[in-house]
Amino acid sequence: LGTNDEKTILVNPLDLLLQTEDVIAPQAIIIVDGGDFVATAANILRPRGPLSWLDPGPFGTLGVGAGFALGAALCRPEAEIWLIWGDGSAGYGLIEFDTFARFSIPVIALVGNDAAWSQIAREQIAIFNDDVACRLAYTRYDEAARALGGDGIEIRDGQQATKSLKMAKALAECGIPVLVNAHIGSTDFRDGSISV
Repeated sequence: LGTNDEKTILVNPLDLLLQTEDVIAPQAIIIVDGGDFVATAANILRPRGPLSWLDPGPFGTLGVGAGFALGAALCRPEAEIWLIWGDGSAGYGLIEFDTFARFSIPVIALVGNDAAWSQIAREQIAIFNDDVACRLAYTRYDEAARALGGDGIEIRDGQQATKSLKMAKALAECGIPVLVNAHIGSTDFRDGSISV
């Protein structure tokens, strides 16, 4: 793994995921949907048991996360449901926060928001010297979740991560779906991975 003290401009994604690993309950189901942030998460977060890790599969079919979270919550209502989203992937299923809120499905979504399709950008910029179609904005996904009937928490400082994640768990325990929007920086952890 990369080191915890790697320089980032915002929240270090490795630190964030290490703190997330410490907060996720033993009976949780973890759904991952994204590129770079999710590939990093796959090296840090551990499945809590059989059938407790759902991902887009070998072809990286982005956008399955919200549907997987909904299905997991309905099949295992006693389980804590974590949806780990990259910011690009969150755009595909964020509207399901309306469904989560209307049916009191307490999904905890963590968005690793680096304002980019980073898995693609890493090699595209190195090879083509161009970031066309790779940049996104530091969108306020937390505000969008609130507008859809859930709740939202924003993290801009890694020191806030554990407290914010525990707050998200407390909201979910009250039946409220919550989205944690973590503005993450970059590390060299996945340098050399190719996804153009």
